[in-house]
Amino acid sequence: MSADATGHALVAEHTVYACVMGSRAFGLATESSDTDRRGVYLAPTALFWRFEKPPTHVEGPREEEFSWELERFCELALRVNPNILECLHSPLVERVDDTGRELLALRGAFLSRRVHRTFSGYATGQLRQLQADVRQRGAPRWKHAMHLLRVLAASRDLLRTGTLTLDVGEAREELLAVKRGEVAWDVVERRMARLSEEADAAVSGSPLPAEPDRARVSDFLFRARSAALGLSRIG
Repeated sequence: MSADATGHALVAEHTVYACVMGSRAFGLATESSDTDRRGVYLAPTALFWRFEKPPTHVEGPREEEFSWELERFCELALRVNPNILECLHSPLVERVDDTGRELLALRGAFLSRRVHRTFSGYATGQLRQLQADVRQRGAPRWKHAMHLLRVLAASRDLLRTGTLTLDVGEAREELLAVKRGEVAWDVVERRMARLSEEADAAVSGSPLPAEPDRARVSDFLFRARSAALGLSRIG
């Protein structure tokens, strides 16, 4: 069986959690929006006893679909990867089994005040790209600007409340106006700066713990691997 076929079989047969991400999860979808799907699969334990290990991630088999093997997903979540944390908090769940439900119940174990560093680092990189676009093209990629505003607001609110909320709610029309290029870039930059400052101010009083609960996640992964030992092999 080819590597792609093996990966697609893992996604088809061993997905424990799958959701819709992107604009549809953020409450920013329009008629032209794609459907971005993300998932987590649990590879049968016996596959790790071979020289060729199962893939840590798989693209497809559907368009705009991407999945991670459970261990890799947990590693990235413990590093407070913004994309992974958002995947765990999607309001649009398409598929979930008992292992997936336990993973979702662990959402709080991955959250910590580290989100300030990782989210702000991500935002800094995105802002530099937008500023480079302005210098080179005269305007930013407005869709990217919209999503950076969304990320900054979500980071601030997460630090303030301890809860990551994806749907932008009442901010939808304001953000879509940015996407359409109806808001001047200097105004958008000022909004970004204000959101960053508010996130900085929220760190010291945040209800989030200083570090993620790695031991709790490790215990979950051990039990999931043990349970997967009896699953059928692929190939």
